[in-house]
Amino acid sequence: MEKRNLFVSGKAVVAAVCGAFTAAFGWLGWLVVAWAACMALDWVSGSAAAASRGAWSSAAARAGIWHKAGMVVVVLVCALTDAVLAVAVANLPGLGLEVNGVVLPVVLVWYIFTELGSIAENAAAMGAPRARVAGKDFGAGEGRGRKVRYAAAMAGGALPVNGRQLCLPPSGEGGPAGPDEG
Repeated sequence: MEKRNLFVSGKAVVAAVCGAFTAAFGWLGWLVVAWAACMALDWVSGSAAAASRGAWSSAAARAGIWHKAGMVVVVLVCALTDAVLAVAVANLPGLGLEVNGVVLPVVLVWYIFTELGSIAENAAAMGAPRARVAGKDFGAGEGRGRKVRYAAAMAGGALPVNGRQLCLPPSGEGGPAGPDEG
């Protein structure tokens, strides 16, 4: 009897699991997995970047988690929108169109790209060299100020940064309205 090669057996298991996942959820399932992985990596890299600057705080970490939870809600709304749209189009007499996932894939790809940009910003904040893309520094941190202001807003208006309190102006005086500002 031959010895079983663990590498070949492991490879077969991984291929079977990936095949079953693809059969069940298709390419959209892999898009959701990629988005979830990007969200997790963004949160971990953001925490690491803040810790490397000595600015990590549980309030900012919680704000990041709430931000991610809001993204999950948006994705669920998009999935529901696609389902309602598919039912509505399928039941319109004489139209003859089939709509399978219009909104959700676009939103997922958009979120993946924004998460990748945020991961690059976090890496740059930790000291990683920046790549030049189209004449601009990729990951230059253009959104970092917005993220810090949003985290401060979630923390009740003040956020400890490098031993000092970062305070926000009262609302109506140019303060952040949330993560979409700017």
